[in-house]
Amino acid sequence: MTRLPFELFLGLRYLKPKRTFVSLITLISLSGVAIGVWVLIVVIAVMSGFDRELREKLMGMHAHVTVTSGGLVEHSDKLLQTALATPHVKAASPFAIGTVMIEFERRRATPYLKGINPQLEVTVSQLATYIKEGSLDLAGDKVVVGRELASQYGIFLGDKILVYSPRNLEKKGEEVYLPMELTVTGIFESGMYEYDVGLIFTSLETAQELYSLGNAVHGIEIRTDDPLDGARTVADVLNKKLARPLRAQTWAELNRRLLGAIQVEKTTMFFILILVTVVAAFCIMCTLITFAVQKTREIGVIKSLGGSSSKILRIFLLQGFFVGVVGTAVGVALGLLTIENINVIRSFLSHVLGVELFPSDIYNFTQIPAYLTMRDLLVIGVSAVGICTLGGVLPAWWASRLEPVEALRYE
Repeated sequence: MTRLPFELFLGLRYLKPKRTFVSLITLISLSGVAIGVWVLIVVIAVMSGFDRELREKLMGMHAHVTVTSGGLVEHSDKLLQTALATPHVKAASPFAIGTVMIEFERRRATPYLKGINPQLEVTVSQLATYIKEGSLDLAGDKVVVGRELASQYGIFLGDKILVYSPRNLEKKGEEVYLPMELTVTGIFESGMYEYDVGLIFTSLETAQELYSLGNAVHGIEIRTDDPLDGARTVADVLNKKLARPLRAQTWAELNRRLLGAIQVEKTTMFFILILVTVVAAFCIMCTLITFAVQKTREIGVIKSLGGSSSKILRIFLLQGFFVGVVGTAVGVALGLLTIENINVIRSFLSHVLGVELFPSDIYNFTQIPAYLTMRDLLVIGVSAVGICTLGGVLPAWWASRLEPVEALRYE
């Protein structure tokens, strides 16, 4: 220890636990830093997990780029050829979508019905991998429904549901359109409650008949070689090629409000929770001010023996730095441990409290997602240590300004 630099030696020596009021305040300050970092890591990890999982689910159910016109798209074959001839495009598929009312055993629901070409759909989305029961068989009058919808209404494979569409409100003379009866051939589970309860799939031909579209569609979906930069490039190229009102949008643009809200919440939570560390830094400041007052005589002796003001300054700054480092290390360890077992903790607390802490119908996920990047970890750690170090600036400056004569006058 004696071979350490003078400032480092004294800074560590003064931080040794002693049964004094200052030591108690130091312990409280260190605990405050640890708790602040702990909570901050867990919250940021959960927010990042939400963002990551949501992006994966959206890209699983959505194509990378969607081309629509705000109405009907005629001659979709030509549009498909144009899309497939665009660089970075790997596949494309037409679709028709709209709200319908379904009836099963006198119970009714109003999901979105999406008409697809099964052979082409599997090339632009991950729908086929989400099928948990049955298969993606939409030949003829067949339908695939979400697990949540099937569970809520007691729908099983082979059941028949009645589908009412806008054409059932139309009349042609004395003729009235009857609802279409579709057979359930598959049940999918995407992991997002909103889709699993509010979206069903049928063949493109069946959807065109239900909506009286003829050969028209509502748009085409495109898969690119890169869901981020590639999708943006393809959308820009198509928007220059296609005549209005056709418009190409990426999956991120279609869901920008949701993705933007999560990013804003993540940033806001970071700044709110970092205040816990700021409070701990004020405790460190108070501790060092008290310590400096108690050590006035020692400071005077050091200065009278040739110690410079910069050495005194570094002693106090190092103390704040050490408290920040130790507190941050403890907080990081607790945070990583909590993230690793977050769903076990959730299940335990739900069981003990008798309350569902993470309802899937609200959050769209069955498990709490947690994902911590090295960048987030470094930002949190460096911010905490930096704030704690800054907490020692004022007492360090005051101690370094003491004159030996003043410090020793009343000794």
